[in-house]
Amino acid sequence: MITHIVLMKFADSANRDEAKTRLEMLGTQIPEIKTLHVGLDVVGSEVSYDLALTTTHDSVEDLKAYQANPDHVEFGGWLRPLLTSRVVVDYQS
Repeated sequence: MITHIVLMKFADSANRDEAKTRLEMLGTQIPEIKTLHVGLDVVGSEVSYDLALTTTHDSVEDLKAYQANPDHVEFGGWLRPLLTSRVVVDYQS
């Protein structure tokens, strides 16, 4: 199992709710996603990110298929201009 975690910081935090909704829809559209969880930051500290995404996949190949999926690519095109920062980690779980 591969766990994929992405932390996102938005230029305008008002966009985080729509991003959460869109990400949750991806979880129902892409078969290579085994689990998907999206959380919004509730503390709002200086070092906090606005949104956390965690997905799991059966293999690295499934993670790559998810990332190449047209629905994911389209979402990324919408999302990237809204972000000021993003960090990612993928690990064997």
